[in-house]
Amino acid sequence: MPLAAIFDIDGTLVDSVDLHALAWHEAFAHFGHDVSFEQARSQIGKGGDNLMPVFLSEAQLRDHGEQLESWRGQHFKAQYLPMVRPFAAVPELLGKLRGAGVKLAVASSAKREDLEVYLDIAAIKDLLDATVSSEDVEQSKPAPDVFEVALQKLEVPPDAAIVIGDSPYDAEAAGKTGLRTIGLLSGAFPEQSLRDAGCIAVYPGPAGLLANLVRSPLLD
Repeated sequence: MPLAAIFDIDGTLVDSVDLHALAWHEAFAHFGHDVSFEQARSQIGKGGDNLMPVFLSEAQLRDHGEQLESWRGQHFKAQYLPMVRPFAAVPELLGKLRGAGVKLAVASSAKREDLEVYLDIAAIKDLLDATVSSEDVEQSKPAPDVFEVALQKLEVPPDAAIVIGDSPYDAEAAGKTGLRTIGLLSGAFPEQSLRDAGCIAVYPGPAGLLANLVRSPLLD
């Protein structure tokens, strides 16, 4: 049984992926770039440092990359953050793991201020041993930085922890750190893409993982 579980939050514990995709789509349009909702959505799970280069040239990034990301952040907070809701059974899932002696962390590409709001929405702040935000790392997922920092804060080795995330970028980042990943379909990435990225098991969402917890890699 692992000593620690490291959770992503967007699309894993809170229902925010489509809202982030809308904010990115509208931010690109605001700066004159034709990036569809579907194109933006395919990249959710990455931080802006790794998402924007998919759609912008180096010259465009230098010219207005920071302004675009700042506009997107303010737009998301004003228009979409109030619409974020938790997935079912999130506190119950984390509470069950904590009761079994598993250390818990959330490691996200979100800004620290946004992450604090998500933790309140999900009602899990008091259940966590550590949190990692974009301010704690140099690069966002699929770089491994957030998970490396989480392991340091939890004081456990990679083979004693499991990541739970909803995107291929979670599994890619975890794999670079020597971590195993459980995939959740709650972020609406296809199951095959999660398995191709390295997920060792896939469940419908937090409630599905809770229902199968004793047979999952977390407690088996």
